[in-house]
Amino acid sequence: MRKQTQRKQNLSQLPLILLSMTFLSLAPVTLHPVKLQAAPENRPYDAGLLRLSEILGAVHYLRALCGINDELIWRDKMLDLIKAEGVTSKRKAKLTKSFNKGYKSFQRTYRRCTPSAKTAINLFLEEGIELSEKLVTTNQ
Repeated sequence: MRKQTQRKQNLSQLPLILLSMTFLSLAPVTLHPVKLQAAPENRPYDAGLLRLSEILGAVHYLRALCGINDELIWRDKMLDLIKAEGVTSKRKAKLTKSFNKGYKSFQRTYRRCTPSAKTAINLFLEEGIELSEKLVTTNQ
C-alpha cells in the first residue's frame, strides 16, 4: 500500500512536466521528486515515457534548427522528467537514450529548417500532448 501511495505521489508530479508541453512559456517548472524505495526497474507506462523522451529530443533539435529560441526549455523538460522518473541509473540511462535518439535521428535528417521540419515540430507537439494526457489518465 505504501509503494502505491509513493507511486501516486511521484506520478502526481508528472502532469506538471508532461502537460507543460502545451505551453511555450519560459517559466521554469519546479519539481520535488519523491524517492521510491526498491522501485521496480520497469513500469507499465515505460513505453509511453520513452516515446515522450524521444519526442522531447526531436522537438529540442528541430525548434533550435528553425530558429525558435526556446530550445533549452525542451532539454529542461527532459531533465525534469528524469528527476521525476529516473530513480535508478539504469532508468536515467534509458530515458536519456530515448531523448538522444529523437535528437540525433532528426539531426541526421534535417540540416536546415524546411516546411517539413516545421510540420514535424507541430506533429510532435500534438503527439506529446496526447501521450501526456494518456499517461496521466491511465496512471493515476
